[in-house]
Amino acid sequence: MSVSRLRFVVIAAILIACLPGTANAASDAEVISDNVLGPRLPVDLAFGAFQRGQYLTALSLALDRVAADRNDAAAETLIARIYEEGLGVPQNYELAASWYKIAADNGDPNAAFALAVLYQNGRGIPRNREQAAELFKQAAAKGHVEAMYNVALLYVEGRYAEPSLTKAAELMKKAADLNLPQAQYDYGTMLMQGAGTFPDAEEGARQIGLAAQNGLTAAEVDYATLLYLGHGVKKDRIAAITWYRRAANLGNAVAQNRLAKLLAAGENVEQDPETAAMYRALARRQGLNDTQTDDLLANVPSDIIARGEERARYWPGDVPTQGAAPGLLPSSDDDSMHEAMQQLIDQGMIDEALMLPVQSEAHSITDQATELLSAPPPIDTPADGESTAPASP
Repeated sequence: MSVSRLRFVVIAAILIACLPGTANAASDAEVISDNVLGPRLPVDLAFGAFQRGQYLTALSLALDRVAADRNDAAAETLIARIYEEGLGVPQNYELAASWYKIAADNGDPNAAFALAVLYQNGRGIPRNREQAAELFKQAAAKGHVEAMYNVALLYVEGRYAEPSLTKAAELMKKAADLNLPQAQYDYGTMLMQGAGTFPDAEEGARQIGLAAQNGLTAAEVDYATLLYLGHGVKKDRIAAITWYRRAANLGNAVAQNRLAKLLAAGENVEQDPETAAMYRALARRQGLNDTQTDDLLANVPSDIIARGEERARYWPGDVPTQGAAPGLLPSSDDDSMHEAMQQLIDQGMIDEALMLPVQSEAHSITDQATELLSAPPPIDTPADGESTAPASP
């Protein structure tokens, strides 16, 4: 259909809808619109509520959808996720697994992947790696990128799939092309080593760099090393230090130790023994001890070392829990509820206190979700004169 013809049909639909005296004018316009532009997708109110953080509303809407249509895999997956993560309701892996199973059977790859993870970790269901592998394969076949990555790992392991580094590399590449950071990192490493594919240091470094740019800390460390050595990428030690510092500030012990060495030696960076002592202390806290780093700091005055180690003690992540802010206690006519909330706030448990007023509603909805799992699916009763025979393809 030409652009001018399409424009004419759309305008005609609008004009018909505006004509007086035609009872079916609006519906006629909708039919024409659907024929030209395709059927309009229904607004997903449940997922919209979920995105706004209205988890109980989302759960209630999703349960209503499943009650009306037992094949609504998207709603079933949403219910499972809410229970798996404990969003607005008590966390319940068993209930989550049950709902993921229903959604996976109804063809949702996201549910199949999530259920595979529960099987792999033994959460809510007995640990079963073989079943997890089958579900990963099921989700990967439908294009689920994280499932592709996990199936690639199965090929590497060779226990629940045939051992094949070649197939692993092929799947890693597919997942990497879909911008999965862990796949970019692992595929880049395979390229650097020539594992399952022809060795290609430049492409390997590029893939590891992509993973680093996507925030994978392990990739940031390795990419920094590649830049420092000039392996597969142009040597750039200033950029390497930037990447080491970024990973170190995210808590990576290897990066903290390497940055400590560079700062202690003043290699391609201004010498800073105090900050070097801080990063060494942070790496030691995670169990990484390095005699080379110790040797570089051996002749630094003890007061400088002490200042660096004192900074490490107050490093982000170890900040003491702040006291409860005033004015957070909601009003309640229930004295026992008020008292229970006040006790939690006094203990600094603000989130737990604010959740108390919605617990009864959450438990009620959970009862509904449990009952719906065991309820038989509704039987569609045909209208008078309507055939129950399946439609011809």
